[in-house]
Amino acid sequence: QVQLVESGGGLVQAGGSLRLSCAFSGRTFSYAAMGWFRQAPGKEREFVASITRSGYITDYSDSVKGRFTISRDNAKNTVYLQMNSLKAEDTAVYYCAATSTTSTVRAPGAYNYWGQGTQVTVSS
Repeated sequence: QVQLVESGGGLVQAGGSLRLSCAFSGRTFSYAAMGWFRQAPGKEREFVASITRSGYITDYSDSVKGRFTISRDNAKNTVYLQMNSLKAEDTAVYYCAATSTTSTVRAPGAYNYWGQGTQVTVSS
């Protein structure tokens, strides 16, 4: 059974940085492409970033491109989301997810496994 556990969320001032981590267990980590999503109150869950199994290809939503960086350490079974220049509109619960697809993918429905989420709050 695959399990994903996010950590690293918290409260930060606008312009600050946070790094989210997602620990993967239950299968060989390199089987999965990984993604980060977020959901703000009253809004739908939205794609943030994804990374292929090898880590060589990444994809970002326009709203975070240039500010966020997704990476993975296959030796540690962990995917990261480095978030810089945070804005109030980045406030949301952030989720990591795993998919068996071979490419980056934005659709939430393509992901097989989800973490429980970690809250990120950016004060203005």
